Amino acid sequence: MTSNCTSSDHQDARATADHEAVERFCTGCNCSQAVVSVYAERYGIDPALAMRLATGLGGGIGRMGGTCGTLAGAALVLGLEYGPSAPDPVAKDRVYAKARTLQQRFIDRHGSNQCSDLLGFDLAEDAGYQGARDAGVFKERCPSFVATAVRLLDELLQPEATQDTRS
Repeated sequence: MTSNCTSSDHQDARATADHEAVERFCTGCNCSQAVVSVYAERYGIDPALAMRLATGLGGGIGRMGGTCGTLAGAALVLGLEYGPSAPDPVAKDRVYAKARTLQQRFIDRHGSNQCSDLLGFDLAEDAGYQGARDAGVFKERCPSFVATAVRLLDELLQPEATQDTRS
């Protein structure tokens, strides 16, 4: 998770939100922080607050290898865009549907939404985390996951994306 990320997504990314998120990841943000922080200003959120808010979601939520932090961060952004500010089952269901669509599209692209599956290491174990670091998988694979999550999120934030989110 240093600035020498090697992903082709990082090297070829356009000067857009996905590029900015990958840059943030490659300079020390965790995957979730990288996703959430690029959208902070859009929602009037202090970028430092966004970074703090997303911290625990990295590494498959608390480095437990569960749902990829990019997807957890993207779900937060979907809540900011479409979520209700008071109890509203219809709005809540809309966010859930979009979050499911996002995850399914990510799975279609990468084969899983689980961090340990995506990286091939059990991050919940110290030895697994160290093995992943030693193998360079964070630098090699995670930039692609960050870029994918942001691209998919951008699609779902477009007005025409509201049509079919029941996937």
